[in-house]
Amino acid sequence: MSENSVIRFGGATGVGSLPGGDAREAAKTATGSFDDFPFLAELPARGPGADMIGRTAGMLVDLYARVEPSGWRIGDRPGRDTKRARSWLGEDLDALEEFTQGHEGDLKVQAVGPWTLAAALELRNGEAALSDPGACRDLAASLAEGLRLHLAEVSRRVPGARIVLQLDEPSLTAVLRGQVRTASGYRTHRAVDRQLVEATLRDTVGAHADGPVIVHSCAPDVPFALLRRAGAAAVSFDFALLTERDDDVIGEAVEGGTRLFAGVVPGTDGPLSDPAGSVMGVRTLWRRLGLHPGLLAEAVTVTPACGLAGASPAYARQALAHCVRAARSLADNPE
Repeated sequence: MSENSVIRFGGATGVGSLPGGDAREAAKTATGSFDDFPFLAELPARGPGADMIGRTAGMLVDLYARVEPSGWRIGDRPGRDTKRARSWLGEDLDALEEFTQGHEGDLKVQAVGPWTLAAALELRNGEAALSDPGACRDLAASLAEGLRLHLAEVSRRVPGARIVLQLDEPSLTAVLRGQVRTASGYRTHRAVDRQLVEATLRDTVGAHADGPVIVHSCAPDVPFALLRRAGAAAVSFDFALLTERDDDVIGEAVEGGTRLFAGVVPGTDGPLSDPAGSVMGVRTLWRRLGLHPGLLAEAVTVTPACGLAGASPAYARQALAHCVRAARSLADNPE
């Protein structure tokens, strides 16, 4: 997608993960909560292969991973962990297809981005793939090909939808700053060059030639400008982690046509404020930046602060419904 093209999205959606292990129940919640922007639910409570790293590892082409006591490790052939990850993804897609019959509009699917994957997947020596530039290249190429196949499968199952790809990159800032720990825990891997990070992300974004790509991180100091240059149509983040230091880059992103997926609803059980109160900080930011209030509903999609895997099922449903009401409040009363 052109980085300057303004892309419109629904007013609210989920981040990705939900509690529990029932694919049909999760699909019902993820599609029933959002008429115009449902998402493919992830259910990490099922165990290894349903977690975000294992799920994405199962999508890789000609690269395989297995579970070791220390985490996911790249191996030579597909074993039971790869098969389990692919089986669960197939189950989730079956459920999604059932609940999106006739759906026309946006549909979001999530996968881990190349740098968080490189920080999480181990090589045979136990160190992160991040430690080896060649391994990072191979991993990114395998991921891009796997994403093309996955997105084509989703399009086949829900032919009326515009598929929106979300790349989860919670480790991106740590990769850029050299804060990813080595296997021993005593050192950190050296920072990766920003231009290389940007170029790799641009290639991964390019794997989805037919639709927009969002990059999500619920870590502090999200590199908005870098993501915009890499071609992300939107950036998804935990709104509570913003500081006034971020004002300039956010203002530039909005004026450049980048959509903000503002995580304003807590991801774990707790009392929810009124919908207008949940987006008060967004309105305050807008005034501080001097942006036109009429832009708000066009530029902001409301989401939970992060995934909802740690929430109770009842709270998860409430949180998603609350996002819809908060988005409506933002649209109806932008000032």
